[in-house]
Amino acid sequence: MDESSLTVVEKLFTFEDCGGSQSLTVSIPEVLDPHYGMYVWPCAVVLSQYVWKTRSELQHKTVLELGAGVSLPGVVAAKCGARVILSDSAELPLCLRNCRRSCDANHLPDVPVIGLTWGQVSPELLSLPPVDVILGSDVFYEPEDFEDVLVTVSFIVRRNPHAQLWTTYQERSADWSIDALLLKWDLKCVNVPLETFDANKTRLAGSMLPGNHTVQMMIISKREL
Repeated sequence: MDESSLTVVEKLFTFEDCGGSQSLTVSIPEVLDPHYGMYVWPCAVVLSQYVWKTRSELQHKTVLELGAGVSLPGVVAAKCGARVILSDSAELPLCLRNCRRSCDANHLPDVPVIGLTWGQVSPELLSLPPVDVILGSDVFYEPEDFEDVLVTVSFIVRRNPHAQLWTTYQERSADWSIDALLLKWDLKCVNVPLETFDANKTRLAGSMLPGNHTVQMMIISKREL
């Protein structure tokens, strides 16, 4: 694809405390091409709201975003003082370039962008530094990818037993479940109610999202054997 022909627009997202005592505005480039898919989806805004509300926990922590794409949660984490690594599939160079585009738009030149393909134990995965938090926005989208995502998460938390995956997913199917896969890969999950981090509203961060979409938040961690 000839990237010079792509139309890129930047969207602003402003995260605020109640009363507006503190706020953070980030700029996220979206590529307006139906084959490219680099949009901010509802899950990304909800996860970013959680990152914003828990930002004190992320100071000087190492955060890895999986399937970052437009990288909104990772950018918010970096702006809140975390050491962030952005990743997307090594097989999708356009997505990796978009991660870098988001870093450039928010003056984050030192945030590394790496290729990590879910389910593969690659040199990039093996060379990761100790990770505290993994971010995953809508990574549970295609059922055929579910196990590959959890294989990668399981590998990371085996090396970093305290690490957690913070993830949001959009309810698209009544029979959606990862329970059996969590058990298989020695993982557990806890659901996080949206009202506990002020995400139960329709216009988060000054955007139109998540609109009428039903988004859920959960934390996945190593299961004690």
